[in-house]
Amino acid sequence: MIENSYSESYKKAGVDITAGYKSVELMKGHIRRTLTEGLENVGGFGGLFPFPAADFKEPVLVSGTDGVGTKLRLAILMDKHDTIGIDCVAMCVNDVICCGARPLFFLDYIACGKNIPEKIAAIVGGVAEGCVQAGCALIGGETAEHPGLMPERDYDLAGFTVGVVEKSNMVDKTAKAGDVMLALPSSGVHSNGFSLVRKVFDIEHCDLAAPVKELGGKSLGEALLTPTKIYVKPVLALLKEVKVKGISHITGGGFFENMPRSLPDGLGVKIERKDVRTPAIFSLIRERGNISEHDMFNTFNMGVGMSVTVAREDVEKSLAILKENGEEAYVLGEIVKGNGVELVK
Repeated sequence: MIENSYSESYKKAGVDITAGYKSVELMKGHIRRTLTEGLENVGGFGGLFPFPAADFKEPVLVSGTDGVGTKLRLAILMDKHDTIGIDCVAMCVNDVICCGARPLFFLDYIACGKNIPEKIAAIVGGVAEGCVQAGCALIGGETAEHPGLMPERDYDLAGFTVGVVEKSNMVDKTAKAGDVMLALPSSGVHSNGFSLVRKVFDIEHCDLAAPVKELGGKSLGEALLTPTKIYVKPVLALLKEVKVKGISHITGGGFFENMPRSLPDGLGVKIERKDVRTPAIFSLIRERGNISEHDMFNTFNMGVGMSVTVAREDVEKSLAILKENGEEAYVLGEIVKGNGVELVK
C-alpha cells in the first residue's frame, strides 16, 4: 500500500504539501500553452529542452535573471495576480534580446507566506502569457512556502531565461556618429522605479481603484499595474533584415544609465526632449512628487521601453518592419561624439 503524501505535522508548522500539489495541477494548463520545442515534464526534478544545435554554426547561450521589484506590492494590495508574471518574463527576455538572442526557455521562482493554489496558478498564468508573447517555453519553476518569514498574503517572484544567438549575429556596440537611435514605446512605468512611485502616491493609504482625471479616467492602480511590454518578436523580426548596431532595455536608471550601455566609448546620443513621447502617468508622478526632470529621466523609462540604433539609411526600413510587427517606433535621437545622453530642451 502506498500512503498519501501528506504531513499533518508539516501542515501545523505552516506548510501544506497538498496545497503545493494542487498548485501544480492548476498551473499545468498554463505551462502547456508555452511549449515550443520544450518537452512536457511538469513536476519533474529538472526542466527539459532540446537544444536546436542544427540551426547554428557557433551558438552562444545568453542568460538573464530578474524579478519585478516592489511593483509586487501593487499586485498584493489590489489582489490582482494574473499579470505580474508577464512583468517577470519581460524583465528577463528583454535583457537577452539586447544581444540579439532568441529566448529558448524560462523558469520561475515564487516565494510565498502561504501557498494559496488559486493565487499561485494566477501568477504562473501570467508567467505563461509572458512566455507566449516572447515565444519561449516555460519548462520549470519552484514555489516555496515560507511561514514565519513572510506574511501570509505576501510573495516574491523571480525568473530566469536562456536564449541563443549565432556568434556572428550578436548585437554589439558598433554604432558610429551619425547613426540614429529609435524608440520602442513602453506600456507605462514597466517594472522599475516603484519604490519612488509607492512613496509619491502613498499607495498603502490611497484609493487605487478610483478614476484619475489626468489618466483619462483610468485608475491609478490599473495604470501602474499595466504589464511590462515584451519586445522579443518585433526585435527578432528587425534583426533578420537590418544591421542593428545596439539595443538598450530601458530599466532602472532610465535614459542616462541604460542608453550609453549600447554605445561604444567616445559616443553618446543627442535627444530633443520634445521628441520623447511620454505617457500621462509620468507627468502625474512628476507633479505629485515634485520630482526634477533629470531625476525622472534618471529613474524611469519615460515612455521608451527599448532603444535600437541603426544606420541612417536603414531608419525607414526599420520603422516599417517594427510597425508590421506591432511596434509604433519612432526616431528618438542621433549618435554623436561624446559620452552619455544629451537631453536638449
